[in-house]
Order: sequence, then structure tokens, then C-alpha cells
Amino acid sequence: MSNNVWIIAEQKEGKLKKVSFELLGIGKKLAEKTGGSLSALLLGQQIDKLTEKLDGYGASKIFVCDSEILANYSNEGYTKAIVDLVKAHNPAILLGGATASGRDLFPRVAARLETGLASDCVGLEINNEGLLVAERPLFAGKVLVDTLIPEARPQMACLRPNVLPVPERGSEKAEIEKVAVELQPQDLKATIKEMVKTAGEKIDLTEASVIVSGGRGMASKENFKILEELAAAFGEGAAVGASRSAVDSDFAPHDTQVGQTGKVVNPNLYIACGISGSIQHLAGMRTSKYIVAINKDPEAPIFQVADYGIVDDLFKIVPLFTEEVKKLKAQD
Repeated sequence: MSNNVWIIAEQKEGKLKKVSFELLGIGKKLAEKTGGSLSALLLGQQIDKLTEKLDGYGASKIFVCDSEILANYSNEGYTKAIVDLVKAHNPAILLGGATASGRDLFPRVAARLETGLASDCVGLEINNEGLLVAERPLFAGKVLVDTLIPEARPQMACLRPNVLPVPERGSEKAEIEKVAVELQPQDLKATIKEMVKTAGEKIDLTEASVIVSGGRGMASKENFKILEELAAAFGEGAAVGASRSAVDSDFAPHDTQVGQTGKVVNPNLYIACGISGSIQHLAGMRTSKYIVAINKDPEAPIFQVADYGIVDDLFKIVPLFTEEVKKLKAQD
């Protein structure tokens, strides 16, 4: 067993996820403490150019699994490719992002490797014994615990996006090793025939720096337009989210749902509009760096976690908020 640290560099449609660079940053620090090296594993089709974007962030080697069968994410295909490579090289630590695909992929990889997995981590460290210690939120984020799986090899963890900074890029170049994928289409029980994008598809909520979310108080699907205008005022990196009650009421699509049964997000700014703040919703956003709540009910639970609260009609406040953001942006 080596002391090396590996990260899965996640990409979608030829674009690297931000969490990949966050993983490289923490992976380098962990590798320095274990006395090993840092490697990145990249999977997909026609992804050679992505290795150039990974250069300079600490990886000494990049393993490239380039295959037509890996063009679209497949839990079976990706699991086999990763497991085969890990068994061949025996890294001490394997890290990935707690994204939609990461949450699906990593438990499968851990099961095949017969090892443990710390999921949805907000911090990673090496203890005095050289073992990975993962910090994880529990009880809807009310408690942070240190998780250690001492007998597991490799130690595996999924990092929540947006909790760690992207490191500054250096000039070092990584060694590229292309890996043959021993997998045929008939080996997959399920294959993707077609991918349909939603209209106006925007940034993934888990990677957004600003999220404007609406709840039952939005009253209708059409009223979400004012939230879209506020998000647009913030510019690149902003997205619109929703509570479960808003999604269940068909005010917003399911892929925008934030909460225990939706997406766990960690933006720099989270603006909750007409959201009461159930414990299920708080589980998905309470670790946001700054929380602004707009609700006409002064007793709404959302105010207990908000850094700033506005008790007023959101249909009056949000447009004013949008205009102020536009003015500030115009001054930049």
C-alpha cells in the first residue's frame, strides 16, 4: 500500500467541475502530510485537452481513461474503470466530490473495494498516525463530527462542493498516463440513449456562489421570474433554487430543490424568499457562508439561521434588492 492520494477529477460534457480543483488543493496538502504524491483520475471521451487545465494544481500524475463507453456518466462503467485502476496502484486515499454523480458513484466504488466511505465532508485532515480524518455535518448540520475509518484501504471521502478554496495555479506539469478501459457496451446493464437539456440550463446549484431560493410564499410558478431577475443581476455564478414545498407545488423543477431530499449547497450567499425554514430545508443550505431571509412572518424558523433578515412582503423587497444589486454591479 502506497501513501499516495488520488482524486477523481469530475467533468461533464468536456467541462471540469469546480470541485475537481478544490479536491486538488486539499489533495496536495494531504499528500504532503502522508509523504506520498498526488494523482488525478479523469474519465470520459475525448478529454485529452482537459489534462492541460488540471496542470499546475498539485497533481504529479494524471490517469486518463478515454473511451466511447465512458462518454456519458455510467455508474457501472465508471465504477469498473476506477476500481480496476485503484487495485493496480493501491493509493492510500481516494477522494471525490459530493455531487449528484459522486453520491451515486462513490458508494459503489467503496463497496467493490470493500472499504469505508465518509460522505458529504466539509473538511479533511491527516492525524498523527497518518490516517485520513473527515469532518462531516450531522443532524441537519447542527453538529460536526470527525470520522475515521482506520481499517479501510483506500480511505475514501466525498467532499462537499464550495467548502474549500480553489488553490492558485502553479507552473508544474503532470505526467500523463493513458489507461486502457477493459469494458464493452454489453457489459453495462443500462446505457444512456439520449440526454435532454432543460431550457435555459444554467450553473449547477452545488457550484453556485450565489443562490436565490423561493418557497411556498412565491405563490406561483410565474412569480419565480423575480428570483431569476435577482440571480441574473448577480451575474455569472448565481442560480435559482427552491424549497421542497415550492417544487411539490410545481412552482419550480425538481433539479432546483435544496434540502435533505434535494441538493446540499454551500454558496457564499443564500437568499431565502418566502421560505419558512423547515429542518429538511435547513439541512441543505445552513452551511452557506451568508444567509439572507425575506419573509413576512417574523416567527419563521429561517430567521434563526439567517445572518440578515427582512420581515416584509417579498414581492416588494426582491425587486428593490435586484435594483440595488444592479447599481452596485454598474460601479464595478
